[in-house]
Amino acid sequence: MRRRAWLDSPTMNVSTPTQFREKIRFLAQFKQRPLTLRQIYEFGLKRSAEILLQEAQFLHQELRVRLAHRVRDLETLPFGLSEMPSVQLLREMYSGSLMDLVEFPRPESNRDEERFTELLENIKQRHNNVVSIMSRGILELKEMLGPDALQPEIREFLDRFYLSRIGIRMLIGQHLALHAEPRPGYVGLICSKCCPAEVLEEATRNAQSLCDFHYGASPSVRVMGNVALTFTYIPSHLHHMLFELLKNSMRAVVELNGADSPSLPEIRVAIARGQEDVTIKISDEGGGIPRSGVARIWTYLYTTARPTTIELNSPYQSDFHAPMAGLGYGLPISRLYARYFGGDLQVISMEGFGTDAYLHLKRLGDEKEVVPRTLH
Repeated sequence: MRRRAWLDSPTMNVSTPTQFREKIRFLAQFKQRPLTLRQIYEFGLKRSAEILLQEAQFLHQELRVRLAHRVRDLETLPFGLSEMPSVQLLREMYSGSLMDLVEFPRPESNRDEERFTELLENIKQRHNNVVSIMSRGILELKEMLGPDALQPEIREFLDRFYLSRIGIRMLIGQHLALHAEPRPGYVGLICSKCCPAEVLEEATRNAQSLCDFHYGASPSVRVMGNVALTFTYIPSHLHHMLFELLKNSMRAVVELNGADSPSLPEIRVAIARGQEDVTIKISDEGGGIPRSGVARIWTYLYTTARPTTIELNSPYQSDFHAPMAGLGYGLPISRLYARYFGGDLQVISMEGFGTDAYLHLKRLGDEKEVVPRTLH
C-alpha cells in the first residue's frame, strides 16, 4: 500500500463551494487502486501500530478518490435522477464524507491514526442507509417518468454505485476490524478458513426465521457435496449472498405450495471445490421464473412479490438486512458482492418447476477488487 505523491502535496483550499467542486474534479481524474483479497489479508496479518498507520495513510488517499468518483456520478445522472430529493440527500452525504477526509491531515502518528479511525467509524455509520435512500430516489424517478424510467444507463449507474459502495465499506470495515479484539482464524473481516457449510447453516436459520415470521412456515434445507471445504473469504459477504438466495427460494416454495402444505419441497444446496472457484448451487421447487422474466431479475426494483414500502426509519437499512421480498434489490446486489472479488452469480430457471442459482467465488484470493470509476 504505497503512497501517491500527488496526494501528499499541499492541500488545495476548499473553504468555498467552488473550491470544493474543483477539489472533487481534481480527485476524480485519478484511477482507484484495487487490491486483492490476499493483499488485504496479508497486510492485516502483520498488524502493529506501524502497519495500522500505513493502512490509515493509504485509506486517507484512496477513499478521497473513490468518494470523489461517486460524487461526480451523483451530480451528472441522466433522466433527471440527480434532481430527485433522495439522490440529492445522497450527494450531500457523500460530499460531507469527502469534505471530512479532505480537511483531515494525512495521519503521521499513532494519535493521528486513532483520530482518523474515529472519523472512518463516523463515515461508515453515516452511510448505513445508502441502499434504502437510493431505492427511494429510483422510486421517485419511476413515479415521475413511469415504468420505463429504469433505462439501461440507470441500471449501469446503480451497478457502479453499489459495487463502489461494497468496496468502500470493505476497506473501512477491514481497518475498523483490525482495531477490534482479534478473532481466531480472522484477519479483520477476512477468515482464513471460511467454511461455506457453516455460513450456510447460519443463513438458513435466519432465512427460515424470516420466512416463518411472514408465512408461518418454511421449507427445510439439505446440504450436500464438500461440506468440509474451507477457503479464505469474507464470511459476512458470503452470508449476505446465501441469505438472499435462500429467502428467495423459501418464499417461492411457500407461495407455490401454500403455508399449510403438509410437506413443503426441501431446498437443496450443493458445495463444490474447483481449481479456480468454490461453487455453491441452491435449487428449489418454487415454480420457476418465466423465460421472459429471467433477464429482468437483475434489474433494480423488479420483483415477483408485492411491493414493499421503503421507509427511512425502517430497520432494513444496511447491506445485510432486507424484507422477505418486494424491493427487487436482493439478486442484483448479491451478484455485485460475488463479482467484487472476481466471482459471479447465475440463475437458471425452469418455469413450472423451480430455479437453480449458481454462486461462484474465487478460491485463490488473487483477483483484484472491481472498482468502477465515473464515466465523466
